[in-house]
Amino acid sequence: MTSMTIGRLAAAAEVGVETVRYYQRRGLLAVPEPARGQVRHYGDTALSRLRFIRRAQQLGFSLDEIAELLDLDENTDRQAARALARDKLAQIDERMARLAAMRTALTELVSCCEHTTSAQPCPILHTLAHPDEDVPALLEVDRRR
Repeated sequence: MTSMTIGRLAAAAEVGVETVRYYQRRGLLAVPEPARGQVRHYGDTALSRLRFIRRAQQLGFSLDEIAELLDLDENTDRQAARALARDKLAQIDERMARLAAMRTALTELVSCCEHTTSAQPCPILHTLAHPDEDVPALLEVDRRR
């Protein structure tokens, strides 16, 4: 078993020392008892746990969700893990749909802005200032330019 100080643990997991401390305050990572000379030492288990947390974050799990995942046993809690992952997938799909709608709206605004005369208000700025109005319908698009 490897014995590491908090600095070495953080470096090995590619996180900051304050991140390790934050995870400890959140209950995601145990705080070892101080050993020789009041220095806390961490082992391979702590490093594995930190890496688990980082990988879960990269998949979009929140720290609360990660806490739930950490409480599961990989040999017996397959259904619970699958349910959490399905919920995360549904959240990702919903976020992607919202992003696609945002992309469509911005694409339309950029196109509208490119094809309106300079005497008309900028559709992008106008939409931000007047969100209740339908800008493409308000502005007559001059496609001859």
